[in-house]
Amino acid sequence: MYAIIRDRGNQYKVSPGDVVQIDLLDAKGGEAITFEDVLLTSNGEGAVKVGEPRVSGAKVSATVVEPLVKGEKIDVVHFRRRKDSMSKIGHRQKYTRVKIDGIEGA
Repeated sequence: MYAIIRDRGNQYKVSPGDVVQIDLLDAKGGEAITFEDVLLTSNGEGAVKVGEPRVSGAKVSATVVEPLVKGEKIDVVHFRRRKDSMSKIGHRQKYTRVKIDGIEGA
């Protein structure tokens, strides 16, 4: 059994028991959240429901495992040749780690 959910522009393929990193949420550890924007569901026996654009009545429930997870640091360097000019900027994306508890309406 699996589902494809959309959360703020990103799509994730999830199954019950999976731990997924999504963009940072304003949630605390152990808090239950629900994803209602389900695009596709499958019950594992070949029956697939595709939404137009969403599957009606389908929900994915999850629990926040870690409210703040930091990704790898990315260094961006702008170098201008023959100008004696360079700038270096770093970025580190923040995520929330959630555990998928169940899929309803599959």
